[in-house]
Amino acid sequence: MLFKNVCFYNEIFEKETADILIENGRIAAIGVIDGAGRDMSSMLALPGFVDIHIHGGAGGDFSDGCTQSLDKMSLYLAENGITSFCGTSMTLDSETLVSVVKCARAYRRLKDGAKLVGINLEGPYISQSKKGAQNGDYIRRGSINEFNFLFDESGGLVRLITIAPEAFDSDEFIRQASKKCTVSLGHSAADAEKARRAFDIGASHVTHLYNAMTPMNHRNAGLVGTALDSENVMCELICDGKHICPAVLRNTFRILGDSRACVISDSMRAAGLGAGEFELGGQKVFVPESRECAYLSDGTIAASVSNLFDEFRNLISYGIDFKTALKSCTINPARAVKLDGEIGSIAVGKAADIVFTDGDLNIKEVYINGTLTQHSTD
Repeated sequence: MLFKNVCFYNEIFEKETADILIENGRIAAIGVIDGAGRDMSSMLALPGFVDIHIHGGAGGDFSDGCTQSLDKMSLYLAENGITSFCGTSMTLDSETLVSVVKCARAYRRLKDGAKLVGINLEGPYISQSKKGAQNGDYIRRGSINEFNFLFDESGGLVRLITIAPEAFDSDEFIRQASKKCTVSLGHSAADAEKARRAFDIGASHVTHLYNAMTPMNHRNAGLVGTALDSENVMCELICDGKHICPAVLRNTFRILGDSRACVISDSMRAAGLGAGEFELGGQKVFVPESRECAYLSDGTIAASVSNLFDEFRNLISYGIDFKTALKSCTINPARAVKLDGEIGSIAVGKAADIVFTDGDLNIKEVYINGTLTQHSTD
């Protein structure tokens, strides 16, 4: 397949126009390429988006531990320009977590669906005081033996785990787990000293920055301030306009720059369905008619009902520059889970995951591994 006259964002996220040759699901060449092909000059090409923290969508939840739910999520994501994702578990009992990771290991995506490229374990080794919408009945002390078992049962698919470093004697856990996957701090009451210690010994990521963690103030940096101050730490941001206000997002991106932010959806099964009552991690959650967010019955924000591409558009409208917003939805999350050599940018040798849009960023076509999976009929 040969695309001619493609306006796209290249490997260093600068705009250029060239021909793109796709062979065997990968980008084989970029440049001036002889031969007949399809003229794409009327569209803009973006790398396929990568969501490394998503619980569900379109009625499916990763923690259901069943193929049908993964299919629902995968199709919903592809429709919205997300070509790769890490299914994210809730804090659950051991038996359920094993079934969830085994299901993910065995999953084979539908032809028109996004790729399941990893597992994100959000918990269960977190803080009761910062559990947010996690089920406190299943919170427990960190166990490297349980983690190793889950990692093995997943076939090495676990790419990220969230822990609260102050909730247990976590030093050895961080040292060992960080050799196998990215260790993230979140749902945590850690002070600045404890957070700094965790980053120094192997943690390198923060789960949904600002939410469910110790805040920064002028007398104590907390987990938030310590993460922002740590140049080697990547930070997740939910950019639905509800979890973090636009002014704070603008300030945060000024600190993080264009290489340390990972935009995530943190969406649950209600995403794409509208208002109503739903389930998340064994708890009832509610989405109001405004569809702004999901909430527990006590008013606690439970999860997002957004998707990464809508959040990308949000960022542009908030004044975040295009390159920074795009990298934060593509190559940065891919790098956070060590898949940037395979996905996250339009470059020779990488998977041919490309989203074509019009000038107003309306999705027109989505290619995953070089195959057209979604297209607009407009």
